[in-house]
Amino acid sequence: MHMNSAPHLLTEDRAEYERILDDALRNAHDRPDLAAVGQRLNAEQLRTMALNATALITTAAAAEYEHYTKIREDMRSPAAAASTRISVPASAADGASQNGAGFAAVIAVLAPVLAGTAALIFLLVGYILKMLSPTPSFAATMVAAGWFFAALTAAAILVAAIGLLLTALRNGATQLPAEESTGELPDEVSRAKEAWRHALLERGLLPFLRAALADPSADPTSAAPPRHVSRIPKVGYSGPDYSSPSEGSTSGQRPTFTSPDFTSPDFGGPEHQPE
Repeated sequence: MHMNSAPHLLTEDRAEYERILDDALRNAHDRPDLAAVGQRLNAEQLRTMALNATALITTAAAAEYEHYTKIREDMRSPAAAASTRISVPASAADGASQNGAGFAAVIAVLAPVLAGTAALIFLLVGYILKMLSPTPSFAATMVAAGWFFAALTAAAILVAAIGLLLTALRNGATQLPAEESTGELPDEVSRAKEAWRHALLERGLLPFLRAALADPSADPTSAAPPRHVSRIPKVGYSGPDYSSPSEGSTSGQRPTFTSPDFTSPDFGGPEHQPE
């Protein structure tokens, strides 16, 4: 038994099929064999015929399409597994440290602001008290406290800057491997897709359009392909040819049987001896 079958065109690839068809019809006048577009059949009628015969046309590029879909599925599975492995631990870690990260962020923002405000107040009050004629005894303490909070403000700003730098480096380190690991995948898929597109155009769509233009009885609304389409293989099964033996060679001939010839022995006296 011989099988000649093609994978069914997936729904996600129908838009690509229509795009190739539209490009072929748009550039039909650049091809001498399609220069008759618009005389008996216009582009819209040919498009309807090609859409009705999608299953027949895509069979011409069955090998390339099968290779393209196989590579695409192989590329999607590892990518999905990798994204799952990366996202699940990351989400778990984010959920576990959400409260701690939020508290640290609040402290990193408020500490410089509060320390800077306290330093400004203490320094301003302390120096104003020093300007009084009898200088209060706690004026020097206020100035010292102001410089202490000023130093604390500078330290808080430095810690916040270091924290932001470390966060940026950590996020960059987690994103670069993912980009590098998936950078080569689209190239292989695109090559397989381009091979399918070329085979579909050259061995499927263009022969179909030429046959439709050459067939005077082609119906644009019919799903039947033009009669002149002969380069696109059919999909189906062909069984072995079973035929009965010829009757003329054996008619009237039956095996015949003959019984053995039994004869009794010849008995006689001495006078009847066999010669």
